[in-house]
Amino acid sequence: MYISIKPIIVLLVFILLFGCSDNLTTVTGNDDNNDKSIDEFTEWEISPVVSGGVGKDGIPAIDNPNVVNADQVDFLSENSLVAGIVLDGKARAYPHLILDLHEIANDKIDGHYYSLTYCPLTGSALAWNREIKGEVTTFGVSGYLHNNNLIPYDRKTDSNWSQMLGTSVNGQLSGLNAMQYQVIETTWRTWRQMYPNSEVISTDQGIYSNYFYPYGDYRTNHGLLLFSLTNDDGRLPRKERILGIKINLSAKAYPLNVFEGNIAVFNESISNKPVVAAGSAENNFAVAFYRTLSDGTILTFTEIADQLPIIMEDNEGNKWDITGMAVSGLRLGEKLQVPFSYISYWFAWGAFFPDTEIKE
Repeated sequence: MYISIKPIIVLLVFILLFGCSDNLTTVTGNDDNNDKSIDEFTEWEISPVVSGGVGKDGIPAIDNPNVVNADQVDFLSENSLVAGIVLDGKARAYPHLILDLHEIANDKIDGHYYSLTYCPLTGSALAWNREIKGEVTTFGVSGYLHNNNLIPYDRKTDSNWSQMLGTSVNGQLSGLNAMQYQVIETTWRTWRQMYPNSEVISTDQGIYSNYFYPYGDYRTNHGLLLFSLTNDDGRLPRKERILGIKINLSAKAYPLNVFEGNIAVFNESISNKPVVAAGSAENNFAVAFYRTLSDGTILTFTEIADQLPIIMEDNEGNKWDITGMAVSGLRLGEKLQVPFSYISYWFAWGAFFPDTEIKE
């Protein structure tokens, strides 16, 4: 049975028309559909927390999403954005078009149980292990936000989590960090080029009869935010998409346009940890890896153009793909470790990590 999306759309239109300004009007208030009240937010490790107005599970997460093969997809354009997962050689794409109205997909590939979380207000997609302390759980949308960012809750303990921090911020699991899986965010054209046999979650999830972007010009209107920020960093346009990397107390942001040409690679050090950031403004992706291998070897990388999903070669002559897997050379089959990193809108990353250095 399909659910009407009219109540949600009416609410969103109301917020867009009356709750937004350059002064970042904060929307707060109790919601009868939430288990926690605004009064309890002072006990959270993050502040301020606001109600998004739709209530707990008012935005329905997808459990065990239906998928189709890439060659069956007829609802995406070449430039449609997708968030992709590659596990055990199996690729699966989660179109923004679908995640805009669900925000969370509880899924699994082989023995990997994960939740793909996407926040349309902050443009951030993260995936984390939903097997926590030996028990498999699922995540739902709490209806609350911090710095405009999604706050999921896990259904085993009803603990709340900050999506962009990847940490439980309230409840029984407060302070626990989630184990992250790499998310590759890019266009449908690029994803399909890299993984032509990929699975894709379909528009047939038994919930909505049609999918569309409900936030008007939000993605391109830098003056438009729906809720308050703890820090509004004006060094970049608010909605500029950046790859953020956070290691210990240090963070660095890479605007996607710094990855000029077909592929660009930057060998860097963040918090004294050697890392490599690789991406392409042309192909609309950016990823990050540690450069130190398990045997202590520190590699230096150069870009490889026009060979997606292969993106770089190291100083030993090994070639590596976009997942950090060595696909040729003496290191064949080795995997680079991924730091805490993902693509988001600049305003959100700057709010959560205010001392971020920006790559120029």
